[in-house]
Amino acid sequence: MSGTSFDTVREAVAPPAGGRDLGRRGFIKGGVALAAGAAVSLKLRLDAVAAEPAYKMDDHWWAFAIDTTKCIGCGSCVRACKAENDVPDGCFRTWVERYTITRDPKLHVQTEAEKTSAAWALGGLQKVTVDCPNGALDGFPTEAPVEDAKTIEKAFFVPKICNHCATSPCVQVCPVGASYLSPDGLVLIDREVCVGCGYCVQACPYGTRYIHPVHGYADKCTMCYHRISKGLKTACVEACPVGARAFGNLKDPKSKIRQLLGTSRFKLLRPELGTNPKCFYIGLDEEVR
Repeated sequence: MSGTSFDTVREAVAPPAGGRDLGRRGFIKGGVALAAGAAVSLKLRLDAVAAEPAYKMDDHWWAFAIDTTKCIGCGSCVRACKAENDVPDGCFRTWVERYTITRDPKLHVQTEAEKTSAAWALGGLQKVTVDCPNGALDGFPTEAPVEDAKTIEKAFFVPKICNHCATSPCVQVCPVGASYLSPDGLVLIDREVCVGCGYCVQACPYGTRYIHPVHGYADKCTMCYHRISKGLKTACVEACPVGARAFGNLKDPKSKIRQLLGTSRFKLLRPELGTNPKCFYIGLDEEVR
């Protein structure tokens, strides 16, 4: 979705008319008792958050924004997330990828048309290399991830995170109701209900979920729900030294994210899937997948 305005996607990411989205999974008809337990557990958890002073769920619809032109790949966000949420080793709620774009004339035989075209002036066949050492927990090595650094056309960093989709496939496939869309727009997981089947991990088109290696439940980014419901910033936003990350309430015209999206050209990851992601990317290059 290139050069999109906030008004264009307002309807796509708007809160569902019926409140939290738990519709789906009629295919497991024998789980009535388990589903009832899930509903009770979910209600208790939502009531606990709603009990926070001055926090009203219905007044919020959370979203995230990442400015790829600012990210320096330092890994501060990854380390902050790991520390704040006790993320196990080898797993990541957020990570950073480095994209290195090379163009080498030796990799392609020019046709007569290419020799005279303006496009060939760029210098040959393009190749995209993506690396992400240990989720960028320790940043990136200074050496280029390609054999010949002279062929590099450009390089940049792209942080990844749960997109908290308004139409989430991971919510739709969960057989026990453990994954759900909260009234304030976050895709969350009830650990007490999750059976660790891994359906949601496979269904997520952004690869943001994992099964906790110790406890066996599905886990992912919660947008630091325990912090933002108290008026605090997410750990990754607070830790970023260059302001590449932002989050906020789409229902509030004065929020930082509304102002940012209202004055910036942005894209969504894989918008063709119809998941209506709520992570907006500013300055995202066409090579990113």
